[in-house]
Amino acid sequence: MAKITVRVDGVENVDDVEPRTLLVHYLRETLGKTGTVVGCDTSNCGACTVHLDGRSVKSCNVLAVQADGHEVTTIEGLAEDGELHPMQQAFHEHHALQCGYCTPGMIMQALDVLRENPRPDEREIRDGLEGNLCRCTGYQNIVKAVASVAESGAAAGGERK
Repeated sequence: MAKITVRVDGVENVDDVEPRTLLVHYLRETLGKTGTVVGCDTSNCGACTVHLDGRSVKSCNVLAVQADGHEVTTIEGLAEDGELHPMQQAFHEHHALQCGYCTPGMIMQALDVLRENPRPDEREIRDGLEGNLCRCTGYQNIVKAVASVAESGAAAGGERK
């Protein structure tokens, strides 16, 4: 076992983990952060995307021990005082989801897209989201949601915590 200290959604966690434990399984099984979804376990779909020190990563491709001493933000860490993060709200308002399975990872990746480029055009949004797959929506409303947040400037600063 390896002892790790990880700040997740603003809370410091100290846990013993098997060195081979994936970050996605640590988040879900040890910390109960079930908004981080296990999609493919091969880093193809992006459903498990979280932020590690403010940058998006596919948590099925990161070991929990690699997060030792770092900060992780999950989809649950975006809402504040019962209010959705502007990106979460935009996905709701623009009907940017159907089954919802990809939505947490898509939102986390969308925030990273806007962190890197606060005013992307449609092509830049699509390129920034290309590692996150959605099998339901056709991406139109996802792109509209991200564009609306970019236009409003509401995602400046990324996470609220």
